Amino acid sequence: MVTNNLVEHLLRTSYKDIPVEVLEHGKKSILNWLGVTIGATHHPSIDILLEVANSLGMTQQVSILGRPNKTDLLSAVLINGTASHVFDFDDTHLETIHHPSGPVAPVVFALGEKLGLPTKELLRAFVLGCETELRIANAVYPSHYQNGFHITSSTGVFGAAVAAGVLLKLDKEKMAMALGVAGTQSFGLREMFGTMTKPLHPGKAAQNGLHAALLVDKGFTSSLQVLEAERGFANVYSSSHNLERVTEDWGNVWELEKNSFKPYACGIVLHPSIDACIQLSEYADPDEVEEIRLTVHPYVHELTSKENPKKGLEGKFSIYHAGAIAFLEKDASENQFQDKKVIAKEVIQFRKKIHPIADDQVDKDKVVATLVLKGGRTKKLVVNHTIGSLQNPMTQGILNSKFINLCSSVIGRSASKQAIERVMNLEEYYSIQSVVEVIG
Repeated sequence: MVTNNLVEHLLRTSYKDIPVEVLEHGKKSILNWLGVTIGATHHPSIDILLEVANSLGMTQQVSILGRPNKTDLLSAVLINGTASHVFDFDDTHLETIHHPSGPVAPVVFALGEKLGLPTKELLRAFVLGCETELRIANAVYPSHYQNGFHITSSTGVFGAAVAAGVLLKLDKEKMAMALGVAGTQSFGLREMFGTMTKPLHPGKAAQNGLHAALLVDKGFTSSLQVLEAERGFANVYSSSHNLERVTEDWGNVWELEKNSFKPYACGIVLHPSIDACIQLSEYADPDEVEEIRLTVHPYVHELTSKENPKKGLEGKFSIYHAGAIAFLEKDASENQFQDKKVIAKEVIQFRKKIHPIADDQVDKDKVVATLVLKGGRTKKLVVNHTIGSLQNPMTQGILNSKFINLCSSVIGRSASKQAIERVMNLEEYYSIQSVVEVIG
């Protein structure tokens, strides 16, 4: 009954039922997603995906965001979804370490562009898609994640299917079947972190979820109980789960409101340590430093323990690189995770001074940092809530600046400002074409 109950909640939640503050946060999430997508649109991995799509002779239906190219519907959501995760600069639901916009927004943009749908329908589909994947993530976290699944894609495929199903106006039975087709395509292994395959995960989740809804719309069949069945998603993919969380407090609690935005271009578990190292850099020059001890949640060490990264993508999963570059350059934006920064001699040398210590008494968004100087002097500080967290959120101005910094070199500063205005006032425009036309 879990899948059925979820579908019933989805279908009876109209645009008017979604609180204004949730819609506003949804637009911020879309803006953040669009910025990181455009910023990474010329990454080599995106060139490869587009080259393959072109070699297959795909029809030109919808836009590759930030490029003049168009491709077919399924290839577009794959490419745009992948681009959004390349920089690891996208939004994060910290409770489940989930990046909700990546699998859902590409579907909303692609179907919205192809079908010319009203923006209010797109906002509803985006919110409900994100709400679905986050609630399913809540139900299976943490065991599902600990088993090695990349939860953004493994549950994101459900969000993509729901967003597509809402826009295609699937009925109750077809929406449940779309979840079934999506669920059997749930995938994503954490082993791939630090490679081009990690950002492929949300792109593939978007593609699989959209494909599921398109198939079901034409009569394709599937199980109606993918979430709760004995051999369904929760029982197969998670050793411990609580499926009541999928629909509890529906309409009163919105998981999307817990979505946060990153000031740094790497896994969010690194952000407190980056904040700390930037602050500590004010107290000493690099050559005065003996070591920097970073006491962190065990997840930080588990996810970011690459001591000797060789590529920028690997550097995003190295507390050693993140701490060193933050101290040396007082920032950790995309520029600090380029290949040349990861292999720079001064950075490699300073990485040896970063000493993480795992402590399960430390929260995921906290770090206790100790700067030890040559001669024995020390400076200790604690970061309880990193910049960008729910307790210390980005302002709209900072989010706008992030967007402009990411997009100006691709589409120009004027177009970047236009895109911000149109996304943040999306419901005042009839279609998503109003956004697409300024970023092409």
